[in-house]
Amino acid sequence: MSYHIGLIEDDKNIQDIVVAYLKKEGYQVTVLGNAEDGWTLWENNPPDMWVLDIMLPGMDGYEFCRKIRNESDVPIIIISAKDEEIDKILGLELGGDDYLTKPFSPRELIARIKRLFKRVQPKSAGKEEEDRVKVDQLLVYKNERRVFFEGIEYETTAKEYDMLLLLAENPNRAFSREELLIKVWGDDYFGSDRAVDDLMKRIRKKMENIPLETVWGFGYRLRKDEEA
Repeated sequence: MSYHIGLIEDDKNIQDIVVAYLKKEGYQVTVLGNAEDGWTLWENNPPDMWVLDIMLPGMDGYEFCRKIRNESDVPIIIISAKDEEIDKILGLELGGDDYLTKPFSPRELIARIKRLFKRVQPKSAGKEEEDRVKVDQLLVYKNERRVFFEGIEYETTAKEYDMLLLLAENPNRAFSREELLIKVWGDDYFGSDRAVDDLMKRIRKKMENIPLETVWGFGYRLRKDEEA
């Protein structure tokens, strides 16, 4: 399968380098110099992933990311010269799945793209009981990457899905923030563990009654009610 990637970047040199590497890996690429053109592409021929700069003319990357997240859980990788921790946290909180600081290695970008596509693509079909993970009112279908809570289906980002699946497969287990960073973001992630708190905040806002508990001074767990 040839994935379609939308690249929004106004630096011509970066455009040329990234496109060359993406095409070498067999990806289809649409290059755009601003977010407004990106939104037009989204409405007419939506990509399978966005690689998105933050500092753009007109609508900035944060606003574009917010608009996309209001409609879809399509993967988004943010690339930016803004390397302050607060910028990374804001990008992830607005729905970015990964954040890469300029200057970056094109090979590292390719590795992150491949890893993200691997996470979001459906797994091969298996037995129904192996596909379903259920914890009280939370139900996750692994093959289809679908999440239901209290009988309602919710759209989730790649990180939200990975976190919910991890916790659902380990009910009542307390995970430290450091463990969650490694298991959900990968052991090559160098950001703050505040990314975990921000992700949990988004999940709780989306599924208001989910029994997602804070283990103070440590991390989080998904509570499963004990059967009588």
